[in-house]
Amino acid sequence: MEEIILREIAVLFLLSIVVVLVCHRFRLPSIVGFLLTGVLCGPSALGLIPNKEVVDLMAEVGVAFLMFTIGMELSGKELVRMKRPLLLGGTAQVVLTMAAVFGLTFWWSGMRLGLVYGCMVTLSSTAIVLSLLQQKAQMDSPQGRTCLAVLIFQDLAIVPMVLMLPLLSGGLDVDLNSMAFAAGKGVLTILGILLFGKFVLPRLMFSVVRTRSRELMLMTTLGLCLTVALITYMIGLSLALGAFLAGLMLAESEYSLNTLETMLPFKEVFSSIFFMSVGMLLDVQFFVSHIPVILAVASAIIAVKILMTMPAVLALNYSLRTALLAAFSLAQVGEFSFVLAKSALGLGLLDDSSYQVFLASSIFTMVLTPLLIGAAPGAANLVLCRWGLSKDCPDSSQPSPDEAEMEEGNEGGIIRDGRLLKDHLIIIGFGIGGKIMARGAKACGIPYVISEMNPDTVARYRSTEPIRHGDASFPLVLEHLGSSTARALTLLISDPAGGRGIIANARAMNPSLYIIVRTRYLGNIDHYREIGADEVIPEEFETSLEVFARVLNRYLVPRQDIDRYVTAIRRENYGMARRLDMGGSVMQSLPDLQLTALTVEEGSALAGKTLGEAALRREHGVTAAGLRRGEELDQAPNANTRMLPGDIVYLLATQEAINAAAGLFLGEEEKKPALEEN
Repeated sequence: MEEIILREIAVLFLLSIVVVLVCHRFRLPSIVGFLLTGVLCGPSALGLIPNKEVVDLMAEVGVAFLMFTIGMELSGKELVRMKRPLLLGGTAQVVLTMAAVFGLTFWWSGMRLGLVYGCMVTLSSTAIVLSLLQQKAQMDSPQGRTCLAVLIFQDLAIVPMVLMLPLLSGGLDVDLNSMAFAAGKGVLTILGILLFGKFVLPRLMFSVVRTRSRELMLMTTLGLCLTVALITYMIGLSLALGAFLAGLMLAESEYSLNTLETMLPFKEVFSSIFFMSVGMLLDVQFFVSHIPVILAVASAIIAVKILMTMPAVLALNYSLRTALLAAFSLAQVGEFSFVLAKSALGLGLLDDSSYQVFLASSIFTMVLTPLLIGAAPGAANLVLCRWGLSKDCPDSSQPSPDEAEMEEGNEGGIIRDGRLLKDHLIIIGFGIGGKIMARGAKACGIPYVISEMNPDTVARYRSTEPIRHGDASFPLVLEHLGSSTARALTLLISDPAGGRGIIANARAMNPSLYIIVRTRYLGNIDHYREIGADEVIPEEFETSLEVFARVLNRYLVPRQDIDRYVTAIRRENYGMARRLDMGGSVMQSLPDLQLTALTVEEGSALAGKTLGEAALRREHGVTAAGLRRGEELDQAPNANTRMLPGDIVYLLATQEAINAAAGLFLGEEEKKPALEEN
């Protein structure tokens, strides 16, 4: 038995590699490749998978993992905010679609089959829609949130649909008491799961995270996901709904980022198997011999779902454009429709021919879904322009205002106090260095976020600092820290392997990000720079320089000489890495220039003088490249520009020249400690 299962998995994976590569060559989405892989492996084509039950089981687990990750990307508060699209939009979509399908099929199939077809057609594919929206970073867009709400409502609507089929066939008598008991059991189970997530799960996750064991974290996450999914399945709800509730519980945990990153590989693998299992259901010979009928039915399904979904979205006060985008996304038949169709076939409500027509048409709508979602913006622009609802009618190749707003909201930034955080500082590690960095950033008004792996530290400072638990070597954690919109990242951890991953991933996400790294040893400088660090500060070297400077100070060596010695040693060790490389231009001969900001203090030698009177360039070798006074920035100060106390002057010069000129900016009170040291 084990050999058969391994053989089937190996066949699926190997064939999917070839098919997906071919699809990629023709610019077709991977989902289409997985569906075609299932068709080829199915009994009506090559017949490579004799034991399809195993694949069906893995496919169901794949849908559960997908819903788990979706739940983890939400939160309880966000779900409460979705109650209006969930109840109003979801109810309207299901009722309108069922009514339309019933009206179209009643005249030739009767009332019972009309209701059956209505139930099967109204459901959309959670796995396909959410996968595509995640790939396109549209989950936070208006159409993404609407689609998610409608899909969740459809999952809830599955329960009465399952009960309806036996009643329509006359094979089950259910009284009101038993239905009320089943509903109450479901409500109590869901309430118990949510209470467990609020009061028990945080303590459990804290104990797990404290072990620093990734293996234990993985087993805990998988165990919670599968256990909650199994509980909901046993009371008559779907596995997917239980997995969604499990993800929603973990989303409220401050350790959710690591958990989500751990689950992503499992979700991708099992979701891919789901698409293959759907393809295996198709009878290729029947499809070829009934192509006109299948195409007509598939077109009718897509048209009905688009037309019935639009008013459901418009009822939520969204624009016509958003309604069109959401309707195109939900225009396919869902995976659970196959379960309903199979049940209807077993109960005698459907014959074999009708079952195969519905099956083939449904798979065809699934294959078309990536194309429909891709074509939705152009179709929306065309409709708006044709009906005169758009003033400028932009070209379809240009992003519309809605798309621009959606893209702006998905730049990888983080939200704090209701606004997108940009140009912020990311602090990795909250030890002594991280605390000093955060204190300085707070004093200077620089927005910052902190990532820390120690759960005790996170628990201690989460009420006073913007700190998150997570392993920043994971791309998902860096994304939630807003690496794509940050200005600088400071790496203050003592883990060389993890540090290399953080630098490489952060540089890939944001090429303009300024990355400063603390390392223990001088030998790590070149390697960190090769993978993307802008500056590397070795602890042993800087500590040695500090000790060296203090020893010379004890021997009463003049402070200027000490600064020259330290600068010379730094040049010897950092010089090659810091020199400007302009591809052979004359800029290579320039010294190591740096831009430094100094404040003109009250009582300093420069307070009240113009730049011409100060003669900074002629006598001190530094150039004033800019001057800030309050909120105003003078980017081209001249000789007549006067420096007042509190002004910030931006100097361009070598570090040695800046150090020598820094005393000119100090007030009398600041000079005394420096003189006492010498």
